Amino acid sequence: MGSGQVTDSSAPFDFQGKHVTVAGLGVSGVPAAKVLHGLGARVTVVNDGDDERARTQAAELETLGVTVRLGDGATLPEGTELIVTAPGWKPDKPLFTAAHEAGVPVWGDVELAWRLRGRDGRKAAPWLAVTGTNGKTTTVRMLASILKAAGLRTAAVGNIGVSLLDAVTGDEEYDVLAVELSSYQLHWAPSLRAHSAAVLNLAPDHLDWHGSMEAYAADKGRIYEGNRVACVYNVADKATEDLVREADVEEGCRAVGFTLGSPALSQLGVVEGLLVDRAFVEDRQKNAQELAEVSDVDPPAPHNIANALAAAALARSFGVPAAAVRDGLRAFTPDAHRIAHVADVDGVAYVDDSKATNTHAAEASLAAYESIVWIAGGLAKGATFDELVAGAAKRLRGAVLIGADRALIREALARHAPEVPVVDLDRTDTGAMLQAVQEAQRLARPGDTVLLAPACASMDMFTNYNKRGDAFAQAVRELGA
Repeated sequence: MGSGQVTDSSAPFDFQGKHVTVAGLGVSGVPAAKVLHGLGARVTVVNDGDDERARTQAAELETLGVTVRLGDGATLPEGTELIVTAPGWKPDKPLFTAAHEAGVPVWGDVELAWRLRGRDGRKAAPWLAVTGTNGKTTTVRMLASILKAAGLRTAAVGNIGVSLLDAVTGDEEYDVLAVELSSYQLHWAPSLRAHSAAVLNLAPDHLDWHGSMEAYAADKGRIYEGNRVACVYNVADKATEDLVREADVEEGCRAVGFTLGSPALSQLGVVEGLLVDRAFVEDRQKNAQELAEVSDVDPPAPHNIANALAAAALARSFGVPAAAVRDGLRAFTPDAHRIAHVADVDGVAYVDDSKATNTHAAEASLAAYESIVWIAGGLAKGATFDELVAGAAKRLRGAVLIGADRALIREALARHAPEVPVVDLDRTDTGAMLQAVQEAQRLARPGDTVLLAPACASMDMFTNYNKRGDAFAQAVRELGA
């Protein structure tokens, strides 16, 4: 880690009378436009799409006096002094090229929220921030549960679906915020300075947006810049520790690791079924603090224990007592479709991890069970499956493949697990899930787990991963009816 004092570049910005262009409507654009208008800015919204939803949103904003241009997200409005962009807009869009040439700064909604915190004279709540390829939402929700157990006013916000802008400009006051940040959001948040932050893991994802793995990792690493207390990294993922080493942080900020093994100095880890802390205790050389039992983590799958340790590390960096870590983990309820146990039928467990939409997430899910009938497939998004299949081969009783890109998984199975029976369902309609579950039941033996961990996106067959998981759960219920 770099040493020395980091200056906060988020200087006050007077929006009164400023011409601000908001790029994109949707979940982040509409709140940003409303907030900026309320601060006295002259707001123009530009949006690529011109569908019914966009027209409805545009009509709402136009009643406030906001100008909206639908179907033209490429042209920089004349007189623009600042752009606030939706996080998903790619950096190479012509709008941003024009802004760069004109010397116009570009912020994301997270950057805007960071600049606005404490603006009305209230104390600005510190941010405990989390990013990573997988596990972000679960970790942030665990963290919020732990903070609440400590009696702190908090909320899980950011990429989790709760607007950061609402959190920093609304009426409710917070002691601390648990903030989930995507690589997109971090790219557009140059002056963010968290109290403490964690990168859970790094695996290839969204490379079409970032352009390269190096650029993706660099944007993830922005979360550590200017950290005041702790940079939390994954001992099992060296790339996360490398990002800590490269970060420029405040004097005294510490590197804190989490591991599924016994923790070394300045780490949190697992010892004889206990989550323990050797980072935020007195005399770390000799002492460790018990935080919780592994059984307090729901579900106690390895990757979820890692999520719990990361959440605990961030909470402990904020001074939360050990008992609150235990109580918060016990109170936490996982979101649907995240390694969720659906039912046991004839001695076989059926588990829904529809949220495993990439190979990294599926790898963690497959590692949680000993004997698996795997339901996989969907839209591969450019992924390859050799490493995933090779690592899981010994655990596979069988595989049932669905979706548009199932051939890629079938070919990887043929190369790395040729003895594993494979059922290839040549259909992409939603009814395929019932057949997939029936085929999985035929392959399974008592003691096995039928695991929906698709390693692919869902949009070839379902509206989203939630609908895919719902279809799986319904099919399982029909088995047991």
